[in-house]
Amino acid sequence: MTREEAQMLAQAFLAANGSPNSVGINPQGFGGVALGDAQLYFEWHDKEQALECSALIHRFRDTPKPGILEGFQDEQKKGTDTGGGTVDFEPENKSLFLSRTYTTAPQIPIFNDDMKRLMKASLEWSSTVLNRVADRVFGR
Repeated sequence: MTREEAQMLAQAFLAANGSPNSVGINPQGFGGVALGDAQLYFEWHDKEQALECSALIHRFRDTPKPGILEGFQDEQKKGTDTGGGTVDFEPENKSLFLSRTYTTAPQIPIFNDDMKRLMKASLEWSSTVLNRVADRVFGR
């Protein structure tokens, strides 16, 4: 995938969701949008020629307690719907995402549907799955 293709995908998704004049991905390679309670981020990886799309599950105030990240990974292994993404913890901002990376550009309608599925799953994970993992880890 080229940066221009990634830019086009991000712009098309944002335009279809109320931001017709968005740059999509800024010069530093980042973009994003909040739609309702869902937050979606785009990151262009120049070296890999890949577009990473991440839907936020949860921002931790501190480093997650032992067992939390493993609990989310277990949910993924059990087959809990990830919207086509994978569980992804970013230590630099202490945030947990469902992320999907593209190395080839899909057609715009397919990409838009993929992003909607990813965001829908992230909302489910931020409520139901988060509580289930916390209950197991902390024995609530």
